[in-house]
Amino acid sequence: MAIRDLPRAERPRERLYWNGAEALADAELLALQLGSGTPGRSAADLAREMLATYGSLAEVAAREPAELARLAGVGPAKAARLAAAFELSRRLRARTPGVRVVLSAPADVYAAFGPLMEDLPREVFRVALLDAQNGLLRDRVVSEGTLSASLVHPREVFKPAILESAASVILLHNHPSGDPTPSREDIRLTRQLVECARLLDLRIHDHVVIGRGRFVSLAERGII
Repeated sequence: MAIRDLPRAERPRERLYWNGAEALADAELLALQLGSGTPGRSAADLAREMLATYGSLAEVAAREPAELARLAGVGPAKAARLAAAFELSRRLRARTPGVRVVLSAPADVYAAFGPLMEDLPREVFRVALLDAQNGLLRDRVVSEGTLSASLVHPREVFKPAILESAASVILLHNHPSGDPTPSREDIRLTRQLVECARLLDLRIHDHVVIGRGRFVSLAERGII
C-alpha cells in the first residue's frame, strides 16, 4: 500500500507533525527522507528493505552515497538526500552553537569529533588547531584514504597550523573497522609528525584514534 493510501493518522508525515519525530520508527524516518517509492513499493517498503539489508540505521548511515544509490528504487537523488541528513546529524551532535570548544583531554576530543568520524566508511585524517588555552580554532581534513590506510604528508598537516598561527595541534583519524587500536603505521606516522613539529616549534598535544563508541589516545600510551 502506498503511503498516500494509508489513513491520515497512520501516515509518517502526519504522525511526525502530531506526535513528534521521536514517535516514528527508524523505517518511517527513512521513508520521509526517501520521499517516494517505486511502482509496487512504497517509500516505507524501500526503507524497511534498506534496514534489512544493512542491519541497522547506523549501518545505513555509514554507507557511501554511491553504494546507497545502487539499491533498487533509491538512485542518486534519494541517496544524496539520505547522505545530507546523516551528515547534518553528525554535525549537530558534534557542535553546540555559540559554545567555545576546549580540548583539554582525550575525552574532550572524542566528544567533539567522535560523532563526525566514528561511522565513516573510509579512513579520514584530521588536524585540530588550538589556541594557547586549548580552545579549538578550527579543524581541517588532511587526508581521506581507503578502508585500511590514508596517505598523510607532514606538509599538509602543518600548513593549516602555520597559516592560522595555532599554538598547538591535535591529530585525529578514524578506523572504519570500529576498533581504535593503533596500528604500527599509526605509531610510526605519529612519531614522524612529532619530530617534524619540533622543527617548527609547534606542539602536538595528542593523536586520537577514533573507533565506534571508543577511542585511543597515543599521548596516554606514552607515544607522544
